[in-house]
Amino acid sequence: MTSTRVPLAGRTASPSTARAINDRLALHLLKDEGPLTAGQLKNLTGLSRPTIADLVERLGDAGLIAVVGEAGAERRGPNARVYGIVADSAHVAGVDVRARSVAVCVADLLGNTLAEASLPVAADVEPARAAEATVDLVRRTAREAGAERLHHIGIGAPGLVDPATGELAATDALPRWHRELTAALHAGLGAPVLLENEVNLAAVAEQRLGVVRDRDTFVLLWLGHGVGAAVVLDRVLRRGASGGTGEIGFMPVPWTSGLPSATACDGGFHSLASSPAVCELARELGLSADAADDARAAEAVVRAAVDEGERGEPFLDALAGRIAVGAAAVCAVLDPGCVVLGGEVGRAGGAALARRVGDRLRGMSPLRTQVRAGVVGGGGVLRGAVLTATDAAQNQLFGAP
Repeated sequence: MTSTRVPLAGRTASPSTARAINDRLALHLLKDEGPLTAGQLKNLTGLSRPTIADLVERLGDAGLIAVVGEAGAERRGPNARVYGIVADSAHVAGVDVRARSVAVCVADLLGNTLAEASLPVAADVEPARAAEATVDLVRRTAREAGAERLHHIGIGAPGLVDPATGELAATDALPRWHRELTAALHAGLGAPVLLENEVNLAAVAEQRLGVVRDRDTFVLLWLGHGVGAAVVLDRVLRRGASGGTGEIGFMPVPWTSGLPSATACDGGFHSLASSPAVCELARELGLSADAADDARAAEAVVRAAVDEGERGEPFLDALAGRIAVGAAAVCAVLDPGCVVLGGEVGRAGGAALARRVGDRLRGMSPLRTQVRAGVVGGGGVLRGAVLTATDAAQNQLFGAP
């Protein structure tokens, strides 16, 4: 008879605890490494063959894993079976909330996208109606994906998320329906809802899927209609005592007309790098910019400057100088070693803008800092929301790693 007891914190684990530890280990290996044979699980875990056989049977009965193939044509029988996670054993949703729109993605337990949808939201809509319409959109998208229920829902929204309550801080700058959405989704769909700042979720997506998969510590600068930052130190997303880590729009910087206040970021870094400031800079340097001065207008003028080559260089140089001022201040405090330019402006500027910011940063700071252009794209917040929901579902079903 093979024992399933394993060492645990200097004591011998009970059989049930040992089984839970072994199951968790096997499930996370199958998630991270992909489908594996029983023999491969044995080699990776160090567990005995009988223990692996019991584990595979137990997880199969629970509906979490299944046979997905065989190791090769030359092999047959139980030892050749390849086991994988049953991806449709649970479903999650990600929700990207903006001032005038909402986007939804429903995915399986492994994060594979099954269905997506979006919805415009009028500026004058009643908060309750906007929240109800979003709940309906998530419900319809889940139905299209074949999901009977959602295990977790991740939401990305602008603004401060209170670490103590998990709720958005009240502010007149954001639509009221944003604050009502978490409760409405939980009540309407019966799934746990995880709310996170949108810039933080963009950083999650860049670290897991994008340009900083090789970095444990970095800062993402969000350059869009507003500006913000996400701080990841030793692979941990830092939110701050009040959820305000990265509110760099309020950071006092030179070249502005004054100082920011507790209620307005005019005079802070926002005045140098937000989309209205980017559009104004373009017009000052002889480039055309949409009078809307929103994120799309700023994205368009930056992309045009990159495409125009020599004619766009003065604008890109001036913009890089402004961004470098904010990046240098952040680096002086955190020394992250890597800064990612995200948001609509960072994405439009790409490598051309990142290179210029890096050059100016080297002249302003003694700290060695790479500057990279974000690559996840416009769906970064939504992908981060799905990843957050998927992690929560896996940790509940598999056990936290």
